[in-house]
Formats: sequence, C-alpha cells, structure tokens
Amino acid sequence: MREVRHLNFDWKYSPEFRQEFVDSGFDDSKFEVVQIPHANTELPYNNFDEKRYQFESCYRKSLYVESELKSKPAILHFEGVMTYAKVFLNGHQVMEHKGGYTPFKADVSRFLKYGADNQLVVYVDSSERREIPPFGYVVDYLTYGGIYREVWLEFTEQVIVENCHVRTRNVLSPEKLLDLNLYLTNFAQRTSTVNLEFSVLKEDQPVLTFLETVDLTEDSHQQLNIQQIISGVELWDTENPNLYILDVKIKNHDRLIDQSSFRFGFRQVEFNNDGFFLNGNRLKIRGLNRHQSFPYVGYAMPKRVQQKDAEILKQELGLNTVRLSHYPQSNHFLDRCDELGLLVFDEIPGWQHIGEKGEWWDITLQHVEEMIKKDWNRPSIFIWGVRINESEDCDALYQETRRLAKSLDDTRPTGGVRCRKDSNLIEDVYTYNDFVHNGKTHGLDRPKDVIGYDAPYLVTEHNGHMFPTKQFDSQEHRLEHALRHLRVLDAMYGDDGIGGAIGWCMFDYNTHKDFGSGDRICYHGVMDMFRIPKYAAATYASQQNQTPYLKVLSNMRMGDYPGSELSDVHVFTNCDYIKLYKNDQYIETFYPAREQYPHVPNPPIIIDNFIGNLIEENESFSKSDCRLMKSLLIEVSRVGLEGLSLFSKLKMLYLLKKNRMKLSDGVALYGKYVGGWGDSATTFRIEGYRGSELVCTQSCQQSFEQRLDVQVDDVDLLEDETYDTTRFVIRCLDEGDNVLTYASDTLNIETEGPVDVIGPKSIALVGGGIAFWVRTTGVSGEAIVRIRNERFGVVEQRIQVSKQSQASIRHEKSEQAVCLE
Repeated sequence: MREVRHLNFDWKYSPEFRQEFVDSGFDDSKFEVVQIPHANTELPYNNFDEKRYQFESCYRKSLYVESELKSKPAILHFEGVMTYAKVFLNGHQVMEHKGGYTPFKADVSRFLKYGADNQLVVYVDSSERREIPPFGYVVDYLTYGGIYREVWLEFTEQVIVENCHVRTRNVLSPEKLLDLNLYLTNFAQRTSTVNLEFSVLKEDQPVLTFLETVDLTEDSHQQLNIQQIISGVELWDTENPNLYILDVKIKNHDRLIDQSSFRFGFRQVEFNNDGFFLNGNRLKIRGLNRHQSFPYVGYAMPKRVQQKDAEILKQELGLNTVRLSHYPQSNHFLDRCDELGLLVFDEIPGWQHIGEKGEWWDITLQHVEEMIKKDWNRPSIFIWGVRINESEDCDALYQETRRLAKSLDDTRPTGGVRCRKDSNLIEDVYTYNDFVHNGKTHGLDRPKDVIGYDAPYLVTEHNGHMFPTKQFDSQEHRLEHALRHLRVLDAMYGDDGIGGAIGWCMFDYNTHKDFGSGDRICYHGVMDMFRIPKYAAATYASQQNQTPYLKVLSNMRMGDYPGSELSDVHVFTNCDYIKLYKNDQYIETFYPAREQYPHVPNPPIIIDNFIGNLIEENESFSKSDCRLMKSLLIEVSRVGLEGLSLFSKLKMLYLLKKNRMKLSDGVALYGKYVGGWGDSATTFRIEGYRGSELVCTQSCQQSFEQRLDVQVDDVDLLEDETYDTTRFVIRCLDEGDNVLTYASDTLNIETEGPVDVIGPKSIALVGGGIAFWVRTTGVSGEAIVRIRNERFGVVEQRIQVSKQSQASIRHEKSEQAVCLE
C-alpha cells in the first residue's frame, strides 16, 4: 500500500540562490524557517514595485527515510512552484518544471539514501521568464513567487493505479455508462496477471462492484479502457451536486497491492446555438472571474481559505459559475466547487501575448495536458479554455491545443477567450469578452453581431476595467457600478443565443504598473481584495432565490447626495415587494422594476416616493392639493428646485398662492416631508416580503453611535497537512448595522497563543471595512486575537487550534489511498 509523507513544514529558505546551496553538506542554519504554502516575499497592500518578488530563491529540507522503504518506488510531488523550479536530492538534479500553475512529479527512488537523512533542495526562479506562458510581454495580474502549493513524498508498490479518467456517458438514460480510461504504472517492468476490483460508492455506501483481470506487459505505463453499465444513480447539477467515488484496487490473488480513489459525478454538459444545457436542461450561466491571489502573500494560502472563496461565490453571491482567470487553480478550491455545485471554466495560463513557436508553444501544450489530467474527473468543470486569454488568432497553435484537449477528454467542449469580433472559431464555443456597455450603450452585443453567424456563445468577461470602483467612492459611483452589472445580466437573460455571462471580476487584485489605478491594484471586483462586498455584489446576490436577500444601495442620508436632494433609492432584493416606513410611519409598498429590467430573475425595487400619505394625514390641504404638493415635492427631490420644469414651477406658485403660503412655507414642507430637517433623527425601515411573510429588514438612519463589528470565518483551526488560516472581517457599523463607508480608523492587532497575523499588524479601515488573516504556528491550544482602536477600545476573539500528528495523517492517507496524480 501507499504511504504519503507531507513535506510542508519547517523548510529552510533563502531569498537568494547560490550553487553551493545544492550540496548536501551545506550549512543552512542561518536560513529562515518557513512553512508551505510560502510566498517568497510578503508585499504591501498597494504601491510597490512588482520586481520585489521576481528573484531567484532556495528552499532546503532534510528528511529521513527508513531502510524498510528501500523496496518501494518513491514519487516526489509538487502542486505548484512559481515560476521555474529545479529540484535536487542529495546533490542530484531529479526534475525541473517550467510554469507555476500546474503540478509536477518524479520518481526519486534511485537518489534516496535509506536509513539516513536526505537533503531536498529546490531552486526557484520567480522572474517573468520569456519562454514561459503567460510571460513575454505585459500581463494584467501578478504571478508572485515561491513554493505556494503543497509538497509530498509518496512511497508506492511496484504496480499502481497512476490515474483514471472517469467518463460518464448516456447520463440521461436509466442505464448509464461508466467509460474508464485507467492508467497503470509498472515500476518493476515485469509481466504478471492482476485482478482489478472496482467499486462505485456514494457517501461510503456501495452502488456497484465489478471485476476485471489484466495481463501486465513489461511496459512501465499501460492504459486500459473499461466500460460498465450502471443504474440507480443521481445526477450532479448546480442545485444537487451528487458526488460518487470510484475505488480501484489492484490485487494479486487475494493480496491487496494498491488502492486509489477518484471522485466524480454523473452529468452532461452541452453548448448549442440556443444556449447552455446541463443534463438536458437550459441553464443560464451567471458567474464571475476569480484570480487566486490574496493581500500580502499573493497565491500562498492553504486549504481553508481556498475553499472559502468557492463558498463566497456560491453561498454569498448566489452564482452558478466561476471562471479560473487566467490559469489552473488550487485543488482545494475546485474540490469545494464540486461539492457546492459551482460550474468551473478551467483555462490554461496566458494573457494576450503569444510567444514564438518553439519552447513557448511546447509549454502551452504541456499546460493543456497538465490541466486536463489534473482536473478531468471534476463534474464542476464544464469547459476547457485552450486559448491564451484575449490573444489574437493563431490558428496553427489553437488547432493543436484543441486537438490535444479533445484527445485527452471528449466529454467537454473547448473555448478560447477572445476580445475581438470576427475571430476564427476553432474551439467548440465562441467565448468572448464583451465590454460594449459603458453605462449608456446596450448591455451586450448580439452573438451574431460578434461572430457573423450562429454558434455556441458565452460571454466570459464584462464590466471590470470599464468602471473601476473602490469601497470609498461616492454612493452614485458605487450604485452605477451595480447597475452596469445588472444591465449586462438583463441583456444576457434576454438573449437565448447567449449561454451566459461571467463578469469581471470577483474581487480586486494586485497588478503590474501598466494597469489598474496606478497603485498596483485593479479595482475591478464586485468585492474588494479582502472579499468584502461592494454594492455590485448585491446585483448577483439578489438573483438567487434560495435565501431571502435585501440590500439598500444607499445610506439614505440627504447630505451625501448632490444638492442634499435624496433621489431614487435602489433596493436589490429577491423579495416579492417591500414596504417603506419613515420614523415608523408607513409610506408605500413598492414592487420590482420589471419594466426597466424585464429579463433578470429579480429586478431591483426602486423607491421613488418618501412622502406617502403623510401630507394628507398631517396638513389641511384639500385632497387634490395634497396630491399635487406630493408630486411636486417628489419632483424637487429628484431634480432640485432649479431643475423643475416651467410648468411645475407655475403649479408650485399656484398651489402656494391658493393656500396663502409663502415660498418659505414650501421650503419648510420640503424639509419636513423629504429632508427631515429639524427632526431629532429620520429613520427609514425597509421590509421585504415573500407573499405575506416578512423575510428581510434593513434600517437606514443618521448615525449617532458607531461600533466596531468583528466577524471571523472559522474559530476552530486544524493544522494537518499544512498550517491553517482564517479571516477576520472588521467593519464600522451604525445603529442599523450599515457600514459607515467613510470610516478610516486605525486598528492594531495583537495575538496571544499559537497564531500569527499575515501581513501588517497595524491597519486602517478602507471604505469602512478591512480584513486580515491569521495562521497557525505549529502548536495546539487556545489563541486570542485582540483588535485595538482608540475610539472603540478592544475587541477580543478566541480561536481553538488543534494539530494532527504527521503519523496520523500518513496512516489516514494510506487507508484512503487517495490518487495523487
């Protein structure tokens, strides 16, 4: 059986490399001790030189290997090293890899010393090497550096299951077909006969068991195709992500030689000219693009944090799709997508630039193969991106990438993300970045206007750089950001020829000097870099119907509007209707703006009347004069007194004269019923209803008391294969739990016990909120995190840290026999 040793703790690290570092006898006692995932340097939040992480570095680790393991092949695995790695064992180079987004491995058995310590050394070049995609020209994102994904050493038997491509066919029929491409490795290269035992399980319960007998050849690698009818299984989809395990055992007579497990799902994906279909049902793709980066440490975040991003996309934003822009991403993130029912657009590394034919092209094809073999069993992945993002046509290269993708996996379509019209369609789906909407133009181009003919079509980016938005921008700007995303979604839902739209992007991200706002940040996200929602996040969260949702995109404070004139207020919600109360007095019931946004599942509700029947109830005007005064005051609130039409001004003068009022009396009425001038406070309460049931409430008012709200993603951390991490989100809130956007208080973070802060320990609120992560330090016990501020005092949060022994992890992995391809 296999034994897995995770090699993620206590590496020795140097931010420089010299050839002498490779020698086994080199004294590395002065090197820094680091843990994997590791960023080769921590960066500021913004305003830094991207050259800071583009250097050569060295990682060294000593590992003892017992004598009794000498008969077992030893495979060394790296999940991701940015950008170029050379790996040495006991002074011998055992492998190299170009490209930081895909895994690599090698058999290192002949280089190991048994019953002794071994010296593992990794040379890492994190510079932007021109021969490696995405490099060769400018790139609109940072790639960072270091060993930023997991490392492990695996001891196996002489015959193992190397991989298995689980293809599910005829999934819409009662009897479905398991079509397996099984890859065996015969390290001994001897002929023999083995028995293969296959089990399909769901939640540890067997669904199907079958046997095959195989004659092994002397070849070290052997591929088998095995087909089996299966019935009584449930399909995987975005609402019911049913997952199954294929367990494969190799036996020689009754002796178990090897065991591997592969998770998969039964589902069918199909793009037609009239949309995208999942299991035969039309599904509009609604998603966002995701970079895998985080503040300060770039790509170097462990399992819990990677999984959290998938949960944010599915559970907080209500999406059904994510595009991995612009490279393959963490297995932990993808595992969670499988579990949650979040569709994934998987894509090879690249950004606009196509390198010269030769090594650059060869590495691109290598990336296609590595990406597909890594992820081909994931039901969440519905399309392979086999074209360099936004690149020009290059038929010779893209015919090869598509051919290779189809030869490896014929169960999914291919796409090639472009940003120009009339591009050659070599792939199966015309995937297009549509930035036509600028706030005034239509939301999306029609597919036929882009391609010139009918074809399967998917919008893979929109908005983003067209309207960068920061947390501390004005309300009008932040609202317009949300409305632009809404207009695109409305256009997408209104055109059956568009399979869906994936917006740019999930959150803000660090970038090169050529892009963004000049401070090394692209403020393109519907969330900020800390995953704190902007107004535009409400566009997406309001389109799902599983959880009641209501978000008022305004603080409803007149002084924050031009001319102190409270204009229409947008409420993004999935409620049937809302009721508005002002100082507990009912104003009016409002319904979704279906005429303005006829196609989205849940249009926003627009509050355009803050007066209701208050004038009739409190003033002595006639009913007709009350209605006229109300309409005039509403018009003034929208356009201002100077913006009134001549006819409205004449009506205002007539009304004042008729009721023997002065202009000052009219101003007083405006202040009383619109502005709330002179009141001790004006509080608006918005109630959201589904049918007759009250399901959501939000209050907006002037703020007299503020508080610091601290939320932590997880309070129980477990250090096992790597260190663990959790996020603290801090916001300055008013009495109605609304974020005070203009708060910029400074905060000091203190830790006690087995956690450390990632990044600086002195931070400031940005747009009323900020977040930070803490990580475990290798010790079990209770940790305390304190957040200090002069105005708010101290907020304290306790965290429990547990530590699983490495021996326990090895035993667990051996029992599970997880496939480590």
